[in-house]
Amino acid sequence: MPLIVMKTNLSKYTLKLFNTLTRQKEPLQPINSDLVTMYTCGPTVYHYAHIGNFRTYTFEDLLRRAIQFFGMGVTQVMNLTDVDDKTIRGAIAKGVSLNEYTQVYKDAFFEDLKTLNIQPAEHYPAATDYIAEMIDMIQVLLNKGVAYKGSDNSIYYAISKFPKYGCLSHLHLDELQAGASQRVASDEYEKDHIADFVLWKAYDPERDGQIYWESPFGKGRPGWHLECSAMAMKLLGNTIDIHVGGVDNMFPHHENEIAQSEACSGKPFVKIWLHAEHLLVDHKKMSKSLGNFYILRDLLNQGYTGPQIRYLLLQTHYKTQLNFTIQCLEAAREALQRLNAFICRLQEIEKTDSSKAVEPVLDKALHDFSEALSDDLNISVALSAVFELVREVNKLCDADDLSKQDAQAVLELMKRFNSVLGVLSFEKEVEAIPQELHEALQKRNQARKDKNWALADSLRNFISESGYVIEDTATGARLKKEK
Repeated sequence: MPLIVMKTNLSKYTLKLFNTLTRQKEPLQPINSDLVTMYTCGPTVYHYAHIGNFRTYTFEDLLRRAIQFFGMGVTQVMNLTDVDDKTIRGAIAKGVSLNEYTQVYKDAFFEDLKTLNIQPAEHYPAATDYIAEMIDMIQVLLNKGVAYKGSDNSIYYAISKFPKYGCLSHLHLDELQAGASQRVASDEYEKDHIADFVLWKAYDPERDGQIYWESPFGKGRPGWHLECSAMAMKLLGNTIDIHVGGVDNMFPHHENEIAQSEACSGKPFVKIWLHAEHLLVDHKKMSKSLGNFYILRDLLNQGYTGPQIRYLLLQTHYKTQLNFTIQCLEAAREALQRLNAFICRLQEIEKTDSSKAVEPVLDKALHDFSEALSDDLNISVALSAVFELVREVNKLCDADDLSKQDAQAVLELMKRFNSVLGVLSFEKEVEAIPQELHEALQKRNQARKDKNWALADSLRNFISESGYVIEDTATGARLKKEK
């Protein structure tokens, strides 16, 4: 283990997060000492999750890792919405059971999480496993006079009975459009539409086929908004520390969660709300009709890796719209190649004489990274601290002023950073580089000396297509397996 001890004490940093509810940054102070309870809106498993979804899930993972980085534990719940309008339509269209239809997309979702190195949550509740809790919650709301049975036999939430309605979205509800019936039975509806929302949707055999549950209110199934409230409160308690999701869920979904949860328990539902901004593709909303719709597998099939996609999705602050382009993905690939090449360089250092030149570089890097991360997950500044470390340490390497012990200290700090970033590789290359690629590199070097740029480019492309990159070092060019 390195003898170098960094002076930066992480206990002096307080993780501050922008609370959508109060519109200001607030320190994260968990209800239960150093254990943070966090609810994150998961996928509706009617299709494969797309990269816009994974922008939010990657941000949620960054938040989770940051909480751990600053010494706190996390109990996270991510729901799986396996019963709603879309999943029922899909199951009926394919002529299969709801479980059979959704299981395919559940399995794919967990594969995608592994590909993007997203830490597993402690709980992944499926809505269909919590129907009893949802029925109990509806009964409480009915008993309190906050819910009522509509003319269609569905159960609705009366928003007029909850004076705080609109507290999260900060919308002027008196200016919003109201539905003609003053009720909305669909799971999702227009963002400018205000009406009582459905808690229990009465069974319709033409619409629902054989998919329904028995309840004191008759056959039917729960409303989408209710599902999250019931699962969050069952698994995390009446009041939770953090609730996270995409900005598109702020209204009406999260607004409705607050209304039904607080009316049921009589306690504040969530202390801090966080919302991730949209992902755009070439500055446009992602849409199948525009041909710019990507699921994770689309990008993997084009030769990109999970770490490269993850790096692109996390490098922009969560409150800023992320514009996705293939060019940006190429830039992410190059950035990761640089970082992994730096790690390989450190692993190869054999010099024994140590110097203290690296100590202040490490302290500054950890301080800058931690300070940025604690300021509402300012990831772009945190990444700048990482690349500044790379630049300064490379200078020491070039000057032959870095020992193996020093390099180990730098590697330990990089691993510490990667506990948050989750994109770097610390495994040494064990695969022998094919002889034909060594020969191609030698020919490319000669072509560059001869200023035969066309041949040099052709050889470079051949090397790249073979899965290797050319890395320039102080001792000349070398080949490295692409991560």
